[in-house]
Amino acid sequence: MRAVVQRVDGARVVVDGETVGEIVGEGLCVLVGVTHDDTPAKAAQLARKLWSVRILDGEKSCSDAGAPLLVVSQFTLYGDARKGRRPTWQAAAPGPVAEPLVDEVVAQLRALGAEVATGRFGAQMKVSLTNDGPFTVLLEV
Repeated sequence: MRAVVQRVDGARVVVDGETVGEIVGEGLCVLVGVTHDDTPAKAAQLARKLWSVRILDGEKSCSDAGAPLLVVSQFTLYGDARKGRRPTWQAAAPGPVAEPLVDEVVAQLRALGAEVATGRFGAQMKVSLTNDGPFTVLLEV
């Protein structure tokens, strides 16, 4: 699993003009990509890392600060544009494999005590955020 994690001061996801997920104030916006060999154990590992990574103001984690997370599925994180002019998506897991694993990341975060908002899997989403720093890291498990 791969996640692009951005420290934000608010973020939201809109689908068809409707806000489907939103966090207000300090938190993390997390774009999650799934590949073919990912497992529920990797989803749980990613959730623990997201909950405990110390990238908020004052080197705090979401667990320290009680900060929310916005989790958005993004298969394009496994796009490959090294050849030609069009990326391939072969490394991205198909929806029936990816969706339950993104859901598992969210479920594991909530089990840890996190407030989690989400996008809508497979939808055309508009994600807006205020990147605080800017601060962005890539996590892989």
